[in-house]
Amino acid sequence: MDFSPPPTRTRSESIVPMINVVFLLLIFFLMTSSLATPEPFEVTPPRASSKTEPQVERIIYVDKTGKIAFEGIEGEAALTAIASVSETSPVLQLRADADLEARVLAKLLKELTAAGLSRVELIVTAQ
Repeated sequence: MDFSPPPTRTRSESIVPMINVVFLLLIFFLMTSSLATPEPFEVTPPRASSKTEPQVERIIYVDKTGKIAFEGIEGEAALTAIASVSETSPVLQLRADADLEARVLAKLLKELTAAGLSRVELIVTAQ
């Protein structure tokens, strides 16, 4: 008879440290990411061969009917909000629809100039 202790099985490695690392990475990426705000309405930008990326963060949306939106505010109230922001940041992005009439855009640019903006960057898609 064999009275020696039974052989011990080798203990498999625990996956708990790996799970901890995955959750720490998940929390890190969630905390450091910035989520994009959704567009207030569908806008199809015009096409151009420009390679320049826009430099400013604030965006004015204009659809093909001329309706404007700025930071969740639509219509004439958006122009008032733009006027209040223009003192701190006189440059904004303009995301206009490709089907927007030029006369409507020209009128809007005059209103934006009267609101205190010094420069508007038009967002376009690459050809």
